[in-house]
Amino acid sequence: MSEKLAILGGPKAVPDGTIKKWPPITDIDRQYVLASLESTAHAWGPNCQLFQEEFAAWNGNRLAIATNSGTAALHMCLVACDVGAGDEVIVPAYSWSSSATCILHHNAIPVFVDINFDTMNIDEDKIEAAITPRTKAIIVVHLHGLPVNMEKVMAIANKHSLKVVEDACQGHGARFGGRKVGTWGHCAAFSFNQNKCLCAGEGGMFVTDDADLHDKARQLWSFGETRSPVQSRDYHAYSLGWMYRTSDLAAAFGRAQLTKLDGYQTQLRQNAQRLTQCLEGTPHLILPREPRGAQSNWYNYTLRFDMAALGHAADARAFRDKIVRAMTAEGVATGVWQNFILPAMTVFQAKNGYGKGCPWSCRTAAAVDYSLTQYPQAQRHTDTHTGMTEPLRAPNSPVVAEAMARGIRKVMENVAQLEALQ
Repeated sequence: MSEKLAILGGPKAVPDGTIKKWPPITDIDRQYVLASLESTAHAWGPNCQLFQEEFAAWNGNRLAIATNSGTAALHMCLVACDVGAGDEVIVPAYSWSSSATCILHHNAIPVFVDINFDTMNIDEDKIEAAITPRTKAIIVVHLHGLPVNMEKVMAIANKHSLKVVEDACQGHGARFGGRKVGTWGHCAAFSFNQNKCLCAGEGGMFVTDDADLHDKARQLWSFGETRSPVQSRDYHAYSLGWMYRTSDLAAAFGRAQLTKLDGYQTQLRQNAQRLTQCLEGTPHLILPREPRGAQSNWYNYTLRFDMAALGHAADARAFRDKIVRAMTAEGVATGVWQNFILPAMTVFQAKNGYGKGCPWSCRTAAAVDYSLTQYPQAQRHTDTHTGMTEPLRAPNSPVVAEAMARGIRKVMENVAQLEALQ
């Protein structure tokens, strides 16, 4: 049925005020945070220690270290896995920049692998071809909350004696083969940024089951010292170290939100399922799917547009932007997330992380090729996607998902109206 799009003066499909903000703040958040505020421990305090223990128990890990960001936790993972100068680390060509820049933090070299368009994750079948004698580890990113096929990845890693780091910054509660992400690899990183499924405002968590990896990561986390802040410290740096600790206030907020996380995830899954039901059959729309064995947490519900069918294969990005603008005008809370494939970013194309071409120019490094034609699926995804997070989060219900679907369908069923849009 033809309807005039809102971007061209028609009525909005989604009324203002439909979407409720994330995360929901309740009395338990106020109780935990105010108790921390009224205590005398505002740096590393008891909530930090408890948050580590409680998150490890929730996720199924033996050991955890609370950090000030997911990026910090990723850096700690690489150090725990003995990644150093000149080592190569395999990473997907599409993700948030930290998935790759964390490799540079310890003078190692990212080696990019194209994604599987259907999953948006690293193409597990292309990993082995990227392995060289310098490869030390594989970073798998459970992008948008959809887990990578960890059985395939671990088989490759075991065959070549490589370490596996799980970037689970978007993956809280996602499962592969019934196991939560963050329990498959040698270690993993989670993020508690504002928009993550578990929000502490900012923060992250390093997790592992290996005490040796834990101790190496903790040394980087606290100034290169060998003792934790709750031990008797000698304030001596034994290796290169950062200050990656979180604070008691952030940990208190994270602990409060953790008590509600299982309920949040149930709601998120229900909302995502309802949105999928409502969008089935929408013209020129590629819906996200869960491969066999994978259970997404639906952190980001990502849509792609069939630009070939739309007649816009040659100007996919520009026409995608028109579609997104039209959906936003309808009241759909959607937007383009990462607008560049990682190897296209200046730091990698210039091969100049620290000046004078380092780490690529260091004597320990070998030549790597970042020609962009190697990553066609990552580029296709980048040019054709849009996503949403907040509308599917608690306290929003399936009714909000239905409203988003109405706006999306309205645009896609009247997409020809956008041809004249500048």
